[in-house]
Amino acid sequence: MKTKSVAIFTFASGLILLGIGSAILLTPEGFHASNGIALQKNASLMSEIRAPGGLLFACGLLITIGSFRDRLRSQSVKLATLVYGTFGLARLLSMILDGMPSQGVIGATVIELTVAALGLVILARKSNPLTGPTPIATTARRNPKQLPNI
Repeated sequence: MKTKSVAIFTFASGLILLGIGSAILLTPEGFHASNGIALQKNASLMSEIRAPGGLLFACGLLITIGSFRDRLRSQSVKLATLVYGTFGLARLLSMILDGMPSQGVIGATVIELTVAALGLVILARKSNPLTGPTPIATTARRNPKQLPNI
């Protein structure tokens, strides 16, 4: 897959996480109300709600930075795939254990699993010798002295 398309993937997926993370971190009541979830004013509950928002914001920042830095792009794709895949799969488990959520949450699940699947495709194409060079093969062509002794 071309570098430009990977940069677009990391930029878009990072930007989404920045937006969602900042909304959960700064205005959790409003964010969750959009899905019919009423949060109680409880300091412990709000702390538990805001903390994942901060994590999503930080991950979004790192992923977005990776869209501008070639050397960080692979790690950004991996992080995006991990974050979106984990959220999507956890929501599927919740649907099995707890029942069907609102349409907004179902839509989020579809988006999360789609982004994770795109990330897996990017990672598979990058590591497949038929579709692109592997990191070790690239290293071997550039400088064979850097290969580890086996």
